[in-house]
Amino acid sequence: MIQPMTADSDRLAGDSHVADEAIAAIEQQFAVMFSRVKSTMRGRASRVHPDLQPLAYNILRTLLRGGPARPGTIAEELNIDKSMMSRQVRLLEDIGFIVRQPDEEDGRAALLEATPDAVARMDAVATVDRATLYESLRDWGVPDLKKLGELLARLNEISE
Repeated sequence: MIQPMTADSDRLAGDSHVADEAIAAIEQQFAVMFSRVKSTMRGRASRVHPDLQPLAYNILRTLLRGGPARPGTIAEELNIDKSMMSRQVRLLEDIGFIVRQPDEEDGRAALLEATPDAVARMDAVATVDRATLYESLRDWGVPDLKKLGELLARLNEISE
């Protein structure tokens, strides 16, 4: 049997509509943000080296964050297929940004490691970008900054 609409169900339906509109606005802002992130990543990669592609930049960033790693481990972490990983590793080797080291745990495998030149270039770009971010956000009030951090943490929890 169909239940008659009550004042409470009307309110809930209205709340749902308002929530859907708010979520749609958030979705639109994510689209803008993702587009800007892609553009920013291309810019960062080219500032590190003119031939560096954004995917190779992410591989380097992963190595700097976690230390030497097997190519398969990085491919899995970045959710890329092994052929793409292989092409990017070759590029990074060609420009002198990574070296292969034998994996002491498995003699058949190799570990990728960022070279000192790659570390220095990545650090220089990160330093400039971090300064820009801090300068841009310093005008925000501390409560807003804390709230943004909390909301991003909540978002990251549901995105896992």
